[in-house]
Amino acid sequence: MTDVTTKTENPEDFAFTAENMGAAKAVIAKYPDGWQASAVMPLLDIAQRQNGGHLTQAAMDHIARVLDMPNIRVYEVATFYTMYNHKPIGKHHVQVCTNLPCWLRGSDEIMETCHKFLGLDNHESSEDGIFTLTEVECLGACVNAPMMQVGDDYYEDLDADSTLAILSELKAGKTPKTGSQIRRVSCEPVTGLTSLEEQAELRKAKVGGD
Repeated sequence: MTDVTTKTENPEDFAFTAENMGAAKAVIAKYPDGWQASAVMPLLDIAQRQNGGHLTQAAMDHIARVLDMPNIRVYEVATFYTMYNHKPIGKHHVQVCTNLPCWLRGSDEIMETCHKFLGLDNHESSEDGIFTLTEVECLGACVNAPMMQVGDDYYEDLDADSTLAILSELKAGKTPKTGSQIRRVSCEPVTGLTSLEEQAELRKAKVGGD
């Protein structure tokens, strides 16, 4: 949908490409008249992708004009969520969740593995522009904790070894397996489905008994 290859050279100048303006209008059309400001988050995402992975003030000001809302309201949203970046990032943006469920399941080990392998501290980017490392709050995959997000992909049920393998493949230009790293199916228990199967057996027994 969005053009991720176009990068504004002048940080003081930004405007949606024709393709991205069409995408923005499609998002705005989802909201009732007078409520176009509700589209601010997806428009920020479109702008960030167009700008090579981060937002500039010019991009945020452009969105404010498109949505007819005060600039400061756009800034408030853009600076609240960690999904929006305000300086250039590497090709692979490694975001490690350290919120409570992930922390209880070992996110400290995941973060330390990233530190050592990448040679980066939090919010730092590698000199070759390949990696950026960021510690973030909840990414919404608590059942499969600990986890990290790289670009648009989730890597879940991590430990030090699987984290190292993922980073090594990315560094080698390969595409690691996404999702659970322990062959968990979706968000099912690691043992597989249990309660739903038990309920099915109970229903069968009841029908047979009747």
